Amino acid sequence: VQLVESGGGLVQPGGSLRLSCAASGFTLDYHAFGWFRQAPGKEREAVSCISTDGISTTYAKSVKGRFITSRDNAKSAVYLQMNSLKSEDTAVYYCAAVIAGCSDYGDLYDYWGQGTQVTVSS
Repeated sequence: VQLVESGGGLVQPGGSLRLSCAASGFTLDYHAFGWFRQAPGKEREAVSCISTDGISTTYAKSVKGRFITSRDNAKSAVYLQMNSLKSEDTAVYYCAAVIAGCSDYGDLYDYWGQGTQVTVSS
């Protein structure tokens, strides 16, 4: 089982990035996917989640209206489109998979990626 994030990098405030999470070794259809982030000196934060069928999504208040999560089960991939980025979005971003429904509690997730760094700075 493997989750591999990509797409992070350095971007100016107001810019956009699209993170990808490539999954392998398990059936995506039965797993919801969450995106989490952790900034230096801060606790891990739930950013978004997408249901098994991709119909339902949830977002943290801090990113709602700016971030969009999506999934393509045929490609075994999950995405996080991040727009209007702010300096406070700077963090390591992780994707994670949980059987059945979405949750903000990272401890419930079964599989995690290694993370990708997002830095928002001018």
